[in-house]
Amino acid sequence: MAWPIDTKKLERVRSLMKDQDLSAVVVRAPDNIVYLTNYWCMKGYDAVIFPREGEATLIAIEPQLADAERNAWTKDIRLFKSYHPSDPRPPQYRALDIALQVLKERGLTDKIGIELNMGTQASDRMVGEPTTPTQNYFDAFKKVAGEVVDATPLLNEARSIKTSQEIERMRLANELAALAMEHTREHMRAGMKESEVGGMYESFVHGLGVGYKGKVEMAR
Repeated sequence: MAWPIDTKKLERVRSLMKDQDLSAVVVRAPDNIVYLTNYWCMKGYDAVIFPREGEATLIAIEPQLADAERNAWTKDIRLFKSYHPSDPRPPQYRALDIALQVLKERGLTDKIGIELNMGTQASDRMVGEPTTPTQNYFDAFKKVAGEVVDATPLLNEARSIKTSQEIERMRLANELAALAMEHTREHMRAGMKESEVGGMYESFVHGLGVGYKGKVEMAR
């Protein structure tokens, strides 16, 4: 059910990176991870190193390996433990350790872009549990890179133009949303709580959406 690599989209990102002389872009926002790798992370702890040249590196939590292998547009998948008996730090810092290691081992430390101006634009699969970075996350990149800049404007510019694949995916999402709205309108009753109506909508999207038209891997 995985989508084919959207080469035109990724080439646009790399062209913008070349214009700004970026060695790599590192993203952690779930929507940017999906945008660059086609992988929708479970908990929001994951990250992607997207180089100007070469294959991207996806950093994912261990239980999601099969999902990542099935959907990601890269074969370079590095895993970290969501919970570690000897490391009490939040899981995203184990992902950060790997990200810094990959940047160094691949020689991508001249000038990198990270999301300095984007916190939680879109959700991971847990929906109501956004994961936000601390200042330590941002500072860590300054210790390994010659220059660190904000990649948000670059990503916004790239994402403002949609490829044919993106348009198709947006149409599928809109179809599901419209069907869910119709279902909810037909079944909601006076006196229902907001949580009941919201649960009805989300249940419909999840139930119908997974596998929708043979093209949707996951829907929330």
